[in-house]
Amino acid sequence: MRVVLKSKIHRAWVTDANTEYIGSILIDEDLMDKVDLWNFEKVLVCDVTNGNRFETYAIAGERGSGVCAVQGAAARLSSRGNCLIIMSFEYTEEPVEPQMILVDEENQFVEFLEAAKNVQPVH
Repeated sequence: MRVVLKSKIHRAWVTDANTEYIGSILIDEDLMDKVDLWNFEKVLVCDVTNGNRFETYAIAGERGSGVCAVQGAAARLSSRGNCLIIMSFEYTEEPVEPQMILVDEENQFVEFLEAAKNVQPVH
């Protein structure tokens, strides 16, 4: 078995960081659907702004809202306005074609990304 990338939301922007919540990252459910990310699925979050990486689980936020809120202890590792890459992985014996999207600064879908074919920086 290998662990491979399954889902990726590229360059999401933190809309809130709330240490008072029990934990997780709240993500617009429309974005979760586009990358086949389930409610309560484990995710790796990479903060492009400050270099922090942390694991948590995704919770579906309001559809079309653009919400991307880092909650609980992880809110100490990121801040409102920071840029994130959110990924989930799969254990498999077969190659997987990851579902990857780029979003704009309001966390609205821009386009699907192709991993091996995308040689230009996406910013």
